[in-house]
Amino acid sequence: MKQEWITRPERGHVFVIRFIVWLAFTLGRHGSRVLLVPICLYFMTFSAKARAASRGYLNRALGRRATLRDIFQNYFFFASTILDRVYLLNEQNTLFEVQVQGEEIFREVISDGRGCFLIGAHMGSFEVLHTLSRDHGRVRTSMVMYEDNAQKLNTVLKSINPQRNPPVILLGKIDSMLKVREALEQGECIGILADRTISGEKMISCEFLGGSVQFPAGPFRLAAILERPIILMFGLYQGGNRYNIYLERLVDLRHVPHSERDVAIEQSVRQFAKRLEHYCRASPYNWFNFYEIWK
Repeated sequence: MKQEWITRPERGHVFVIRFIVWLAFTLGRHGSRVLLVPICLYFMTFSAKARAASRGYLNRALGRRATLRDIFQNYFFFASTILDRVYLLNEQNTLFEVQVQGEEIFREVISDGRGCFLIGAHMGSFEVLHTLSRDHGRVRTSMVMYEDNAQKLNTVLKSINPQRNPPVILLGKIDSMLKVREALEQGECIGILADRTISGEKMISCEFLGGSVQFPAGPFRLAAILERPIILMFGLYQGGNRYNIYLERLVDLRHVPHSERDVAIEQSVRQFAKRLEHYCRASPYNWFNFYEIWK
């Protein structure tokens, strides 16, 4: 059975998305952000399931009953990061103030030229990572993802600056692992968002925001098999033009004996869930799940 996030239809028409991108470049960032308010109000009104999921999550992350204002903030932060992707893809990095914590970890890990896994979530902006890679010789990043549920948006964004878009390695293909291995051998970083899964993937039950949630083991198993380090990465939107990038090490799976691998992978997934919970509480409007995950 497919997960809801895969089967839920993508909202919006390609023409509308292209029009919004055109407005973004025509009006500039400041003028375009004014349009986010009616857009967010529209989607809040006509996306009942997403609104309910946002409320349920925020109730847990905030430790109180979420208000409509809280839910709007969740939508607005999401819309803001999508709008900012337009400018980041167009290499207008100077529009943003980006602070980095843990940059020395990234510098150390990529120094041997063997690549690494950048594990994140549907939280904040992964695109803002390119402001960091630019400062380290434009380290190339390939994204491993399931792309079908956002084809319209991704199609338009890719057309903005094809050279700037990170290569995408699609999940579930026969040659997915081979492509990941080849990218790593060329010294690339592999970006994976580890808070959603596809059907048939092994799941680990984790305590998360006061309930039990299933997180996928696949990204961590891939890192163990290919013997590469894992960096936890979140680029959190702070309002205005500000982003904070947080980089942390997770459990090192490179030298774990095969007989102990399953236990180590489970430990890694639970550590990921714990750190995701930390950032959800610290910056609750940045997690863009919009799907019910507590059973």
